[in-house]
Amino acid sequence: MPKVHIRTYGCQMNERDSEQVAQMFSEGGYTVTPVEAEADAILVNTCSVRDQAEQKALGKMGNMGSYRRNKPHVVFGFMGCMAQSRGPELFERIPHLDVVVGTQKYHKVFEYVDTILQRRLQRRMDELELSLTGESVCDVEEEAGSQNTIRDHIPKDLNASAFVSIMQGCNMRCSFCIVPDTRGKERGRPIQEIVEEVKRLRDHGVKEITLLGQIVNLYGRTEFEKVDGKSPFVQLLEQVHAVEGIERIRFTSPHPIGYRDDLVAAFTYLPKLCSHIHFPMQSGSDRILKAMRRPYKNEKFVEICEKMKAARPGIAITTDIIVGFPGEEEEDFMATVETVQRLQFDNAFVFRYSKRKDTPAADMDGQLPERVKEERNQRLLDVVNEIAKAKHQAMVGTVQRVLCEGPSKTNKQRLTGRTDTNKILIFDGDAHKLTGQLLDIRVEESTGFTLYGSVI
Repeated sequence: MPKVHIRTYGCQMNERDSEQVAQMFSEGGYTVTPVEAEADAILVNTCSVRDQAEQKALGKMGNMGSYRRNKPHVVFGFMGCMAQSRGPELFERIPHLDVVVGTQKYHKVFEYVDTILQRRLQRRMDELELSLTGESVCDVEEEAGSQNTIRDHIPKDLNASAFVSIMQGCNMRCSFCIVPDTRGKERGRPIQEIVEEVKRLRDHGVKEITLLGQIVNLYGRTEFEKVDGKSPFVQLLEQVHAVEGIERIRFTSPHPIGYRDDLVAAFTYLPKLCSHIHFPMQSGSDRILKAMRRPYKNEKFVEICEKMKAARPGIAITTDIIVGFPGEEEEDFMATVETVQRLQFDNAFVFRYSKRKDTPAADMDGQLPERVKEERNQRLLDVVNEIAKAKHQAMVGTVQRVLCEGPSKTNKQRLTGRTDTNKILIFDGDAHKLTGQLLDIRVEESTGFTLYGSVI
């Protein structure tokens, strides 16, 4: 039985796409292995949002070429956003590369890889070296309906939560972002198909669903009608909420454009919606937001956050922020700091601006030196971390409802779960008995970003 190794870089959507590919290999008779050295096919699912992610993927794939010495039949492939944006040029960068598959062709990966691998395995070993030429595949074309192909999951014995892809693509053209070029235009899946996927997951023991979309709250706006003043996304939330056995619903990531009062109101009557939203702000400066082509002002972003806090008291809000965007002055940066302090985010992912190929921001005047970007990055992180640590510390002594996700990644002897507000909590217990269960945990300690406690 051949083995496949899949390595994923980037966001939760990439994780979900990789799971779909892994499931297709499993159905095709392959074993999915975490050990790359024993694999017959090695795939890297790539991200293009930041240059660092691309460089990691290129470096990793380059190093893995050494496996050909002992296993000359191994098939190597790139999938995802970098594969989509760079296409054939990747074969020049990585001589041993066999397959490049874009974001709308994940459902083709198994076919391409298996065809090459079977041809190689059927040939005599002394002919294999000659057979490694002329077999490469590059498929980065658009394909109608590709959003409907990310629908299958690998069944797991202990599986508390799952990602569900509800759409592909993005119609926004933020000046720093390459995603509209790598993921294509917005395309939503039918509500009923998504609900059926959720029901199948429920039947396998899943209790928590995270709905995924590049701009998740704009789901279906070009395909489906509003009903009783409710957007397609709120209609979807209501139908997923109605699935018996699903206890928690999360979604990521929404955009201020399209974050209307119907979505705010949903938090008042859909109790399964978790008390946490990840809501990218990007900057607190109106001038920089305009340069980023983010079509809202800072005060509008703040207004939405305040409405969410009123609709769901105690809700946790996390965000994304870019520092060092071209033309950012000290006063622009300080506007961001002030907004962070005003809104008291539970956490924030802070990124130094990184040039992306073929984006308007890459050619803007006022590109900042790395030392300035790094200095601002650290200053903002200090503010974010101080707030986050205080919020974690305030939870010590409280009782939190936690969904047990199984053994901790850092310590397999202990269990991990997340609170309703998406805080990580570590505790002791039997993984087979507690995974997938909602538990009351008394919080006893905080290390700053992780909570520790005991099951009541």
